[in-house]
Amino acid sequence: MSKKRGLSLDEKREKMLQIFYDSQDFFLLKELEKLGPKKGVISQSVKDVIQSLVDDDLVFKDKIGTSVYFWSLPSCAGNQLRNVTIKLETDLQTNKKRHAELVEQCKALKKGREESDAREEALHELKAIEQKHNELKEELAQYADNDPATLEAMKKAIEVAHSAANRWTDNIFTLRQWCSNNFPQAKEQLDHLYNEVGITDDFDYFELPAVVPLPVTNGEL
Repeated sequence: MSKKRGLSLDEKREKMLQIFYDSQDFFLLKELEKLGPKKGVISQSVKDVIQSLVDDDLVFKDKIGTSVYFWSLPSCAGNQLRNVTIKLETDLQTNKKRHAELVEQCKALKKGREESDAREEALHELKAIEQKHNELKEELAQYADNDPATLEAMKKAIEVAHSAANRWTDNIFTLRQWCSNNFPQAKEQLDHLYNEVGITDDFDYFELPAVVPLPVTNGEL
């Protein structure tokens, strides 16, 4: 024996609407949950079905005191259906108008783009220009290190590093002088320590080499 098929959502909506149309009365939700099973709609799904009808303006609800009542009349469904029909007809006319506009735009865009030898030649030339443009961009990227802004930034970074190096050199000389003044008896041990860490007799302030300008050929670097 085959299992009985359950009702679809649309079928449940029709069954619950029929309750309102037959009685033309007002109902509490708990009353509808009792009436639903008599129409084949299980009580657990009545609330969701009623809410879907309310969302579609097929069932109305009003709060009276602390209770919420649901109601619907056949005339309400007729009015709702007429409103939906009017909206669909309006949308259809709007879409037809938009379609006609797009067809005209398409025709206008096709003008001057008919297949011809001149158009093929122009497209071929455009493709060649785009390829040359990309090649020049790649070549330009290779010379980014010679960009004036990049060179200026590197120059400033070198100046900062040079200043910091000489500042530490000055600190080392100050520390050596302090050690010599306060620990004269440990001169040999201090000299040995200096040599171990790389502070030899030729240790001095760092001087930047003179900048030699690059040769200029035909006005270019």
